[in-house]
Amino acid sequence: MKLLTLEDLNVEDTLRFSFDGSFSHRGALERELAPFLQGVESHAGDWMPDIVKGKRQYEYSRDAVVSALKERQDQYGSTVGLYRTTSPAVSLTIDLGLAHEPAGIHIWLDVQPVSFFSDQGRCQALVETVRGWSSIYSTPYAVAHSAADRQLADFPRFGRDDETYEKHGADKVYDVFWLNVFGPQLVESVGRERMLSTPAHLVEELPDGSVLLVLRPTAADFASDEARVAQARAHVHLRPDLDFDTVLRTLKARSAALAPVEPHLHPDLAPLLSRLLDEFAISERQTKIAELNAFQPPEPEEWLPTALSPDVESPEPLLASYGALSESLVAALHTKVPSITKETVESLTDLDFYFWRESFPERYERQLIDGHTAPALGAYLAAVLVRRLGGTWLPRQKQEESQVRVGKRVWLPFLRARRYMQSRQSLLDYSLTQFFRAVARHQT
Repeated sequence: MKLLTLEDLNVEDTLRFSFDGSFSHRGALERELAPFLQGVESHAGDWMPDIVKGKRQYEYSRDAVVSALKERQDQYGSTVGLYRTTSPAVSLTIDLGLAHEPAGIHIWLDVQPVSFFSDQGRCQALVETVRGWSSIYSTPYAVAHSAADRQLADFPRFGRDDETYEKHGADKVYDVFWLNVFGPQLVESVGRERMLSTPAHLVEELPDGSVLLVLRPTAADFASDEARVAQARAHVHLRPDLDFDTVLRTLKARSAALAPVEPHLHPDLAPLLSRLLDEFAISERQTKIAELNAFQPPEPEEWLPTALSPDVESPEPLLASYGALSESLVAALHTKVPSITKETVESLTDLDFYFWRESFPERYERQLIDGHTAPALGAYLAAVLVRRLGGTWLPRQKQEESQVRVGKRVWLPFLRARRYMQSRQSLLDYSLTQFFRAVARHQT
């Protein structure tokens, strides 16, 4: 059984709903939460959560949700997660702020994939759910939309710095998404008559004066030309100060950034570059695929057609020092890069990924890198060539001139490691993975 994690949410786009509401908290928690849980049970359908996770894990029931919230409760409030163990993947977080009156109820819902909501019936059921919640728990602003497109819109800051956002919040209509709940204050700032006349699939006034606005029948086609036109029309209707063509151009640029790009990664680096992609926000993924498809690292130049003349009378002490260097790297990183003990091409890829993810050359002192990390990497890289490709050491007094013969060429692992550790970009330009594969091609 696998529950949807933050890492999973960054692999594929989701429909994301965020809601900040309030309630009186004068009654028992069970009674205050009943409308929320009734909405889930009545309308979730085939995305209904079946697991409640707080300090412990329970099968879903109302009593389980209340028990989990009470177990997690402190002076500020409580948070639990509801999940689904079969497709579609679901993460529904309930965060109660109980320290103030009225109390806060904060809801984050992700259903993956967003294409699940290409069905009009499912979308209508979600609208019913949100209508019910918004009618009970007053909210200043709530949105359901593609998580990736929300990121591109910089929701909820919309280009504002943290201080400005915290001070002003949803003080105007910065964007219009598939589903929107505009609280009474935001409605009045726009003008109730203007808000209610917005061109959209559904515009409905709620009991507390909020307005529920749904752009189109389904959520999954948010990036289509038709959806972007509808989005732009609604936005400029609510914000007459905006220019329609400019808004539409921005929206279409977001659609272009999310258009699927087929990976065609450099064959030597595909195992590494495909892992890098998961480190970027889902909204950046397609752009990064295109960038990495175009990435062509230089062919390794750290080799010689003939070996340098020996200048070490007794190589054993020097080779022992290289072995100690390699072992020091293994000792330092074996918990962070467990495969390092195996001395394989896969462990080199794991090292490439670790150093890139950590931005190691830019985060650590140059003295440490040049004095220890790069030499230790050179020794480890050489050890892999010897162990996996049948290489033979040809040590030299000058460390960067020490060679490993594989086939008809001699290779310079210490020189490669020094170049590799110059910057974050050089970790890709001079990757250990590519170096090993180039050596392997010239093994015979």
